Amino acid sequence: MEKGYLSIVLHAHLPFVRHPEYEDFLEEDWLYEAITETYIPLINVFDGLVQDGVDFRMTMSLTPTLIAMLTDRLLQDRYLRYLDRLIELSEKEVERTRWQPDFAPLAKMYRERLNNARFVFLNKYDKNLVSAFKRFQDLGKLEIITCAATHGYLPLMELNPQAVRAQISIAVKNYELHMGRPPRGIWLPECGYYPGLDDILKQFGIKYFFTDSHGILYASPRPKYGVFAPIYCPSGVAAFGRDMESSKQVWSAQEGYPGDPHYRDFYRDVGFDLDYDYIKPYLHGDGIRTNVGIKYYSITGPTENKKPYVREAALGKAAEHAGNFMFNREKQVEYLESLMGRKPMIVSPYDAELFGHWWYEGPEWLDFLFRKIYYDQKDVKTITPSEYLEMNPVNQKATPSLSSWGYKGYSEVWLEGSNDWIYRHLHKAAQRMVEMARNTNGADSMTVRALNQAARELLLAQSSDWAFIMKTGTMVQYAVKRTKDHVNAFNVLYDMINANKIDRKFLEDLEYKDNIFPELDYRVYT
Repeated sequence: MEKGYLSIVLHAHLPFVRHPEYEDFLEEDWLYEAITETYIPLINVFDGLVQDGVDFRMTMSLTPTLIAMLTDRLLQDRYLRYLDRLIELSEKEVERTRWQPDFAPLAKMYRERLNNARFVFLNKYDKNLVSAFKRFQDLGKLEIITCAATHGYLPLMELNPQAVRAQISIAVKNYELHMGRPPRGIWLPECGYYPGLDDILKQFGIKYFFTDSHGILYASPRPKYGVFAPIYCPSGVAAFGRDMESSKQVWSAQEGYPGDPHYRDFYRDVGFDLDYDYIKPYLHGDGIRTNVGIKYYSITGPTENKKPYVREAALGKAAEHAGNFMFNREKQVEYLESLMGRKPMIVSPYDAELFGHWWYEGPEWLDFLFRKIYYDQKDVKTITPSEYLEMNPVNQKATPSLSSWGYKGYSEVWLEGSNDWIYRHLHKAAQRMVEMARNTNGADSMTVRALNQAARELLLAQSSDWAFIMKTGTMVQYAVKRTKDHVNAFNVLYDMINANKIDRKFLEDLEYKDNIFPELDYRVYT
């Protein structure tokens, strides 16, 4: 009989990046890299576990923006084009490295993995990876949860409850459209919670959400079991807190597993290493050197002195680290159960893209971990939050504190000197959207289209990703441009609607480019 539970939660999210107005767009690679290096490797791990009869449970968010991109025909076709170009490069690499014993096996590995990605994407799941994840949910192994519509940072939207409501309502409807059932749980963007948010979640049938550790530890009243059991908010919605110990072991590049020198180095890439004329056909049209995903070195020493990556040694280390993680959880639940007098719940949430994209061996680590937990011990059982709540319906009532994850844990990443200028525009646009939704009754079909597109532009401007990018200092120009473009488009539509003069060409161009949520109804803001 188990002594406690482990709930691994992966947050799979990318901002909505789709640029049909360009033949080739650099930031679309965020999606293509995630598909190749994270989503398909995870699907392969789940497939293998199911095939081998290994019982496992995991929870995973698929955000509405990510679902929109994974199901978009244009992006699906562009991904295939991207993949075919990489497969061609991998063939050339097999030939180029044939007399280099350190690199030849790796070139063949990349060719094999890229061809497998093509098979899984095209032949196995007909370009729709959402259906792949849904399959594992239907099998009872994976619990898919939703997120706010465009990953809007909700604590900084509290000023306008209808804007928060819209983010949740649209997300729930989008989930139902793709999953065929209502979502049970939600990943709050950036784990951002404020007291009272749970009331809105309850209105849309959400049963639970996650906060960072201090959101639970500083709840009122203080929870008896800390983060090792959920609390019920006054609304009855459950809040699960992140376990710091298990989380740090995995996500910390300095202290955690991913920094081990045996693992593949993310930053040393043939896009920068190889002769420019050789690699140029596989770069973007502007010819700027970028990562292409083929990397031959391990995390050892300075960039110029790194040792070749040895796949077998890295997989051996991943198995060792999986065993270490399992052992630590066994000891943790044994100790906690003796203190608590009930079975503890250890919640370990991570960004999904850590597994495979940043930590190349991450999917294999998960595979080893689930197999070891199933075969090698009896103290820890993997579980989803829904299953835990069904088994343990009685929990302490408390109100989590205002909190987020990220630097300092109280919204500072999303509200500081580099990005604070955006909020007066977002607040004003949200106010105007509510005003239009309430005042536009009996609108003609063109005005309804304009209202729906205005809602899309507002939602896309509210994405927390833009503020995050401004803070971290990567691709800042793109994040600023996206924010300004969406706010400006919203304001133009607002003026057109108020003047009852819709520019059809302008509207059609926006509908073509920013085509997220075709099912959206602007009255969600009333």
